[in-house]
Amino acid sequence: MRNSTEMLVDVADDVMPFATLAIGAYGVSVLARTSESAAGTSVALGTRVLQRVFGRGDAHTRGLIERVAGATGDGREALRSALVAAFRDDPILGPEVAAMLLRAPVGADRA
Repeated sequence: MRNSTEMLVDVADDVMPFATLAIGAYGVSVLARTSESAAGTSVALGTRVLQRVFGRGDAHTRGLIERVAGATGDGREALRSALVAAFRDDPILGPEVAAMLLRAPVGADRA
């Protein structure tokens, strides 16, 4: 049987493709984006997930997103770790984000 930490890591891994697509499209402004994104796109899903997890973003979160936008490997791992930590801190957040992923667009880019 899988423990809760393993499940949270799985959700973070599942979120990463959408989060990195959104960050690639919008950079640090991803946390400030509103509904002008097409609702059914992978980028829009990543934007919604990042906003749900990080809100408007503190300086640390904005720094993580800048590192991911700069395509550094350590930034991606730091973002993944921040997602896992957020899921661990809020027991409702991980399942909520997992449910968001279940509604991902058909053929969504999970690369």
